[in-house]
Amino acid sequence: MGMLINGQWETTTPLTTNDEQGRFIRPDTQFRSWITEDGCSGYKAEPERYHLYVSYACPWACRTLIMRSLKGLENIISVSIVEPLMLENGWEFGSKEQGTVDTVNHANYLYEIYLKADINYTGKVTVPLLWDKYTKTIVNNESAEIMRMLNSEFNAYARNTYDFYPKVLHKQINELNEFIYKNINNGVYQCGFAKTQMVYDEAVERLFSALDTLEERLSQSRYLFGDILTETDWRLFTTLIRFDVVYVTHFKCNLKRIEDYSYLPSYLRNLYQIPGIKQTVNFFHIKEHYYRSQKILNPSGIIPKGPIIDFARPRDIAKNRIA
Repeated sequence: MGMLINGQWETTTPLTTNDEQGRFIRPDTQFRSWITEDGCSGYKAEPERYHLYVSYACPWACRTLIMRSLKGLENIISVSIVEPLMLENGWEFGSKEQGTVDTVNHANYLYEIYLKADINYTGKVTVPLLWDKYTKTIVNNESAEIMRMLNSEFNAYARNTYDFYPKVLHKQINELNEFIYKNINNGVYQCGFAKTQMVYDEAVERLFSALDTLEERLSQSRYLFGDILTETDWRLFTTLIRFDVVYVTHFKCNLKRIEDYSYLPSYLRNLYQIPGIKQTVNFFHIKEHYYRSQKILNPSGIIPKGPIIDFARPRDIAKNRIA
Protein backbone atom coordinates (compact mmCIF):
# COMPACT_ATOMS: atom_id res chain seq x y z
CA MET A 1 0.00 0.00 0.00
CA GLY A 2 1.21 3.52 -0.73
CA MET A 3 0.04 7.09 -1.08
CA LEU A 4 0.50 10.12 -3.30
CA ILE A 5 3.02 12.73 -2.18
CA ASN A 6 3.13 15.89 -4.30
CA GLY A 7 1.68 13.95 -7.21
CA GLN A 8 4.12 11.05 -6.96
CA TRP A 9 3.09 7.55 -5.93
CA GLU A 10 5.16 6.39 -2.95
CA THR A 11 5.13 2.75 -1.80
CA THR A 12 7.13 3.15 1.42
CA THR A 13 4.16 4.46 3.39
CA PRO A 14 3.07 2.22 6.30
CA LEU A 15 -0.32 0.50 6.01
CA THR A 16 -1.76 2.55 8.86
CA THR A 17 -1.10 5.68 10.91
CA ASN A 18 -1.03 5.31 14.68
CA ASP A 19 -0.64 7.82 17.51
CA GLU A 20 2.04 7.65 20.21
CA GLN A 21 -0.01 5.18 22.25
CA GLY A 22 -0.49 2.90 19.24
CA ARG A 23 -4.09 3.85 18.41
CA PHE A 24 -5.12 3.67 14.76
CA ILE A 25 -5.76 7.11 13.23
CA ARG A 26 -8.02 7.36 10.18
CA PRO A 27 -6.97 10.20 7.83
CA ASP A 28 -9.50 12.85 6.81
CA THR A 29 -10.87 12.93 3.28
CA GLN A 30 -9.99 15.98 1.17
CA PHE A 31 -12.55 16.33 -1.64
CA ARG A 32 -15.70 17.74 -0.06
CA SER A 33 -17.73 19.51 -2.75
CA TRP A 34 -21.49 18.98 -2.89
CA ILE A 35 -23.92 18.10 -5.67
CA THR A 36 -27.24 19.95 -5.38
CA GLU A 37 -30.57 19.54 -7.11
CA ASP A 38 -30.50 23.11 -8.47
CA GLY A 39 -26.75 23.28 -9.15
CA CYS A 40 -26.13 26.25 -6.84
CA SER A 41 -23.03 24.45 -5.53
CA GLY A 42 -21.49 24.33 -9.00
CA TYR A 43 -22.42 20.65 -9.35
CA LYS A 44 -25.97 20.06 -10.56
CA ALA A 45 -27.72 16.72 -10.10
CA GLU A 46 -28.12 15.41 -13.64
CA PRO A 47 -28.49 11.98 -15.25
CA GLU A 48 -25.32 10.29 -16.51
CA ARG A 49 -23.07 13.11 -15.32
CA TYR A 50 -21.50 11.42 -12.28
CA HIS A 51 -19.52 8.24 -11.83
CA LEU A 52 -18.95 6.35 -8.60
CA TYR A 53 -15.72 4.46 -7.91
CA VAL A 54 -16.09 1.79 -5.22
CA SER A 55 -14.69 -1.43 -3.83
CA TYR A 56 -16.92 -4.33 -2.83
CA ALA A 57 -14.40 -5.01 -0.07
CA CYS A 58 -14.60 -1.57 1.55
CA PRO A 59 -17.46 -0.96 4.02
CA TRP A 60 -17.26 2.82 3.52
CA ALA A 61 -17.56 2.49 -0.25
CA CYS A 62 -20.34 -0.09 -0.09
CA ARG A 63 -22.66 2.16 1.88
CA THR A 64 -22.69 4.56 -1.09
CA LEU A 65 -23.33 1.64 -3.42
CA ILE A 66 -26.24 0.64 -1.18
CA MET A 67 -27.74 4.13 -1.28
CA ARG A 68 -27.43 4.20 -5.08
CA SER A 69 -29.34 0.91 -5.21
CA LEU A 70 -32.00 1.85 -2.66
CA LYS A 71 -32.79 5.11 -4.44
CA GLY A 72 -32.89 3.42 -7.83
CA LEU A 73 -30.11 5.50 -9.36
CA GLU A 74 -28.33 2.72 -11.25
CA ASN A 75 -29.17 4.28 -14.63
CA ILE A 76 -28.40 7.81 -13.41
CA ILE A 77 -24.99 7.33 -11.78
CA SER A 78 -22.58 4.85 -13.36
CA VAL A 79 -20.10 2.85 -11.31
CA SER A 80 -16.69 1.20 -11.55
CA ILE A 81 -15.53 -1.54 -9.16
CA VAL A 82 -11.85 -1.93 -8.30
CA GLU A 83 -10.05 -5.24 -7.86
CA PRO A 84 -10.24 -6.73 -4.33
CA LEU A 85 -6.49 -6.70 -3.75
CA MET A 86 -4.79 -3.47 -2.72
CA LEU A 87 -1.06 -4.01 -3.12
CA GLU A 88 1.98 -1.86 -3.99
CA ASN A 89 0.01 0.32 -6.41
CA GLY A 90 -3.04 0.68 -4.17
CA TRP A 91 -6.50 0.07 -5.57
CA GLU A 92 -6.30 -1.11 -9.17
CA PHE A 93 -8.60 -1.98 -12.04
CA GLY A 94 -8.72 -5.34 -13.79
CA SER A 95 -10.62 -6.68 -16.75
CA LYS A 96 -14.04 -6.40 -18.32
CA GLU A 97 -14.55 -10.12 -17.72
CA GLN A 98 -14.07 -9.62 -13.98
CA GLY A 99 -16.22 -6.49 -13.94
CA THR A 100 -13.37 -4.39 -12.59
CA VAL A 101 -12.59 -2.06 -15.47
CA ASP A 102 -12.64 1.75 -15.35
CA THR A 103 -15.24 2.59 -17.99
CA VAL A 104 -14.85 6.38 -17.73
CA ASN A 105 -11.19 7.35 -17.32
CA HIS A 106 -9.72 4.01 -18.45
CA ALA A 107 -7.18 4.11 -15.62
CA ASN A 108 -5.08 1.19 -14.45
CA TYR A 109 -4.85 2.43 -10.86
CA LEU A 110 -7.17 4.54 -8.72
CA TYR A 111 -4.38 6.99 -7.90
CA GLU A 112 -4.45 8.07 -11.56
CA ILE A 113 -7.99 9.37 -10.99
CA TYR A 114 -6.78 11.45 -8.05
CA LEU A 115 -4.02 12.91 -10.22
CA LYS A 116 -6.55 13.88 -12.88
CA ALA A 117 -8.29 15.95 -10.20
CA ASP A 118 -5.09 17.35 -8.65
CA ILE A 119 -1.73 16.80 -10.30
CA ASN A 120 0.03 17.70 -7.02
CA TYR A 121 -2.25 15.73 -4.70
CA THR A 122 -0.82 14.54 -1.39
CA GLY A 123 -2.76 11.98 0.63
CA LYS A 124 -4.27 8.53 0.76
CA VAL A 125 -6.03 7.17 -2.32
CA THR A 126 -9.34 5.86 -1.06
CA VAL A 127 -12.77 4.70 -2.17
CA PRO A 128 -15.48 5.74 -2.58
CA LEU A 129 -15.05 8.72 -4.81
CA LEU A 130 -17.63 10.54 -6.89
CA TRP A 131 -16.35 11.76 -10.26
CA ASP A 132 -17.86 14.51 -12.44
CA LYS A 133 -17.64 13.53 -16.10
CA TYR A 134 -18.33 17.13 -17.23
CA THR A 135 -15.63 18.98 -15.30
CA LYS A 136 -13.39 15.90 -15.11
CA THR A 137 -12.67 16.12 -11.43
CA ILE A 138 -13.46 14.47 -8.11
CA VAL A 139 -16.50 16.00 -6.45
CA ASN A 140 -16.32 14.16 -3.15
CA ASN A 141 -14.56 11.19 -1.53
CA GLU A 142 -16.31 11.22 1.86
CA SER A 143 -18.74 8.30 2.02
CA ALA A 144 -21.14 9.87 4.53
CA GLU A 145 -21.58 12.94 2.34
CA ILE A 146 -21.96 10.93 -0.85
CA MET A 147 -24.71 8.92 0.84
CA ARG A 148 -26.62 12.09 1.66
CA MET A 149 -26.24 13.52 -1.82
CA LEU A 150 -27.61 10.34 -3.34
CA ASN A 151 -30.43 10.35 -0.81
CA SER A 152 -31.64 13.91 -1.32
CA GLU A 153 -30.34 15.60 -4.48
CA PHE A 154 -31.32 13.15 -7.24
CA ASN A 155 -34.99 12.62 -6.36
CA ALA A 156 -36.10 14.06 -9.71
CA TYR A 157 -34.50 11.01 -11.36
CA ALA A 158 -34.73 8.39 -8.62
CA ARG A 159 -37.09 5.41 -8.74
CA ASN A 160 -37.49 5.72 -4.97
CA THR A 161 -37.87 9.10 -3.23
CA TYR A 162 -37.93 7.64 0.29
CA ASP A 163 -35.91 9.87 2.64
CA PHE A 164 -33.28 7.97 4.63
CA TYR A 165 -32.33 11.17 6.51
CA PRO A 166 -35.69 12.64 7.59
CA LYS A 167 -35.49 16.15 8.99
CA VAL A 168 -37.40 15.27 12.14
CA LEU A 169 -34.61 12.82 13.08
CA HIS A 170 -31.53 14.82 12.06
CA LYS A 171 -30.22 15.33 15.59
CA GLN A 172 -30.84 11.76 16.71
CA ILE A 173 -29.40 10.30 13.49
CA ASN A 174 -26.26 12.42 13.74
CA GLU A 175 -25.73 11.40 17.36
CA LEU A 176 -26.21 7.69 16.73
CA ASN A 177 -24.06 7.87 13.58
CA GLU A 178 -21.21 9.27 15.67
CA PHE A 179 -21.64 6.60 18.34
CA ILE A 180 -21.61 3.82 15.74
CA TYR A 181 -18.70 5.30 13.78
CA LYS A 182 -16.48 5.79 16.84
CA ASN A 183 -17.16 2.49 18.53
CA ILE A 184 -18.14 0.06 15.75
CA ASN A 185 -17.43 1.21 12.16
CA ASN A 186 -13.98 2.51 13.08
CA GLY A 187 -13.87 0.46 16.27
CA VAL A 188 -13.12 -2.79 14.43
CA TYR A 189 -10.12 -1.10 12.80
CA GLN A 190 -9.03 0.24 16.18
CA CYS A 191 -8.92 -3.37 17.33
CA GLY A 192 -7.24 -4.76 14.25
CA PHE A 193 -4.51 -2.14 13.91
CA ALA A 194 -3.80 -1.55 17.61
CA LYS A 195 -0.08 -1.51 18.30
CA THR A 196 -0.21 -2.34 22.01
CA GLN A 197 -2.18 -4.72 24.23
CA MET A 198 -3.60 -1.84 26.26
CA VAL A 199 -4.91 -0.05 23.15
CA TYR A 200 -6.41 -3.28 21.80
CA ASP A 201 -8.09 -4.09 25.12
CA GLU A 202 -9.63 -0.62 25.29
CA ALA A 203 -10.88 -0.81 21.71
CA VAL A 204 -12.39 -4.28 21.95
CA GLU A 205 -14.21 -3.40 25.17
CA ARG A 206 -15.68 -0.25 23.56
CA LEU A 207 -16.69 -2.24 20.48
CA PHE A 208 -18.61 -4.92 22.33
CA SER A 209 -20.12 -2.50 24.80
CA ALA A 210 -21.51 -0.59 21.79
CA LEU A 211 -22.80 -3.80 20.18
CA ASP A 212 -24.50 -4.70 23.46
CA THR A 213 -26.15 -1.26 23.48
CA LEU A 214 -27.52 -1.77 19.97
CA GLU A 215 -28.61 -5.32 20.81
CA GLU A 216 -30.73 -3.91 23.62
CA ARG A 217 -32.11 -1.20 21.35
CA LEU A 218 -33.07 -3.73 18.68
CA SER A 219 -34.82 -5.94 21.21
CA GLN A 220 -37.60 -3.34 21.13
CA SER A 221 -37.29 -2.02 17.60
CA ARG A 222 -37.33 -3.27 14.03
CA TYR A 223 -34.69 -0.75 12.93
CA LEU A 224 -32.47 1.61 14.90
CA PHE A 225 -35.24 4.24 14.82
CA GLY A 226 -38.31 2.11 15.29
CA ASP A 227 -40.04 1.23 12.03
CA ILE A 228 -38.23 4.03 10.14
CA LEU A 229 -35.35 2.81 7.99
CA THR A 230 -32.57 5.42 7.97
CA GLU A 231 -29.03 5.94 6.73
CA THR A 232 -27.83 4.88 10.19
CA ASP A 233 -29.00 1.34 9.60
CA TRP A 234 -26.97 1.16 6.41
CA ARG A 235 -23.89 2.71 8.01
CA LEU A 236 -24.08 -0.08 10.60
CA PHE A 237 -24.97 -2.79 8.08
CA THR A 238 -21.69 -2.66 6.14
CA THR A 239 -19.74 -3.38 9.33
CA LEU A 240 -22.08 -6.07 10.63
CA ILE A 241 -22.12 -8.01 7.34
CA ARG A 242 -18.29 -8.24 7.48
CA PHE A 243 -18.05 -8.90 11.20
CA ASP A 244 -18.24 -12.69 11.49
CA VAL A 245 -16.67 -13.22 8.05
CA VAL A 246 -13.57 -11.09 8.64
CA TYR A 247 -13.39 -8.96 11.77
CA VAL A 248 -13.80 -11.76 14.34
CA THR A 249 -10.65 -13.47 13.09
CA HIS A 250 -8.61 -10.92 11.18
CA PHE A 251 -9.13 -7.98 13.55
CA LYS A 252 -9.34 -10.10 16.74
CA CYS A 253 -12.90 -8.91 17.45
CA ASN A 254 -13.67 -12.29 18.97
CA LEU A 255 -15.46 -11.78 22.28
CA LYS A 256 -18.64 -12.75 20.44
CA ARG A 257 -19.85 -13.23 16.89
CA ILE A 258 -22.85 -11.29 15.61
CA GLU A 259 -24.50 -14.71 15.24
CA ASP A 260 -24.15 -15.18 19.02
CA TYR A 261 -26.50 -12.28 19.78
CA SER A 262 -30.26 -12.62 20.02
CA TYR A 263 -31.48 -9.66 17.96
CA LEU A 264 -28.59 -8.41 15.83
CA PRO A 265 -28.59 -11.49 13.51
CA SER A 266 -32.27 -11.13 12.61
CA TYR A 267 -31.81 -7.38 12.12
CA LEU A 268 -28.84 -8.02 9.83
CA ARG A 269 -30.72 -10.60 7.75
CA ASN A 270 -33.69 -8.25 7.51
CA LEU A 271 -31.47 -5.59 5.93
CA TYR A 272 -29.62 -8.06 3.71
CA GLN A 273 -32.90 -9.37 2.30
CA ILE A 274 -34.21 -5.97 1.26
CA PRO A 275 -34.29 -5.93 -2.58
CA GLY A 276 -31.08 -4.62 -4.13
CA ILE A 277 -28.86 -5.12 -1.07
CA LYS A 278 -27.35 -8.58 -1.48
CA GLN A 279 -26.02 -7.50 -4.88
CA THR A 280 -23.79 -4.99 -3.06
CA VAL A 281 -22.26 -7.71 -0.86
CA ASN A 282 -19.43 -9.71 -2.42
CA PHE A 283 -17.81 -12.02 0.11
CA PHE A 284 -15.13 -13.14 -2.33
CA HIS A 285 -13.91 -9.54 -2.67
CA ILE A 286 -14.22 -8.96 1.08
CA LYS A 287 -12.17 -11.97 2.15
CA GLU A 288 -9.68 -11.63 -0.70
CA HIS A 289 -9.00 -8.01 0.25
CA TYR A 290 -8.65 -8.28 4.01
CA TYR A 291 -6.74 -11.54 4.20
CA ARG A 292 -4.45 -11.03 1.21
CA SER A 293 -3.91 -7.25 1.08
CA GLN A 294 -3.22 -6.61 4.76
CA LYS A 295 -0.04 -8.66 5.00
CA ILE A 296 0.97 -6.97 8.24
CA LEU A 297 -1.90 -8.84 9.93
CA ASN A 298 -1.85 -12.00 7.80
CA PRO A 299 1.64 -12.49 6.33
CA SER A 300 0.81 -15.88 4.82
CA GLY A 301 -2.13 -14.53 2.82
CA ILE A 302 -4.12 -17.65 3.68
CA ILE A 303 -7.87 -17.10 3.44
CA PRO A 304 -10.06 -19.00 5.93
CA LYS A 305 -12.69 -21.29 4.44
CA GLY A 306 -15.38 -20.25 6.89
CA PRO A 307 -17.55 -19.19 8.40
CA ILE A 308 -20.63 -20.51 6.61
CA ILE A 309 -23.50 -18.11 7.32
CA ASP A 310 -26.75 -18.10 5.41
CA PHE A 311 -27.85 -14.47 5.42
CA ALA A 312 -30.77 -15.38 3.17
CA ARG A 313 -32.29 -17.82 5.66
CA PRO A 314 -35.78 -16.97 6.95
CA ARG A 315 -35.95 -14.14 9.42
CA ASP A 316 -37.05 -14.80 12.99
CA ILE A 317 -40.56 -13.36 13.17
CA ALA A 318 -40.31 -13.10 16.97
CA LYS A 319 -37.24 -10.92 16.74
CA ASN A 320 -37.16 -7.20 15.89
CA ARG A 321 -40.93 -7.22 15.40
CA ILE A 322 -40.37 -8.34 11.78
CA ALA A 323 -43.53 -9.68 10.18
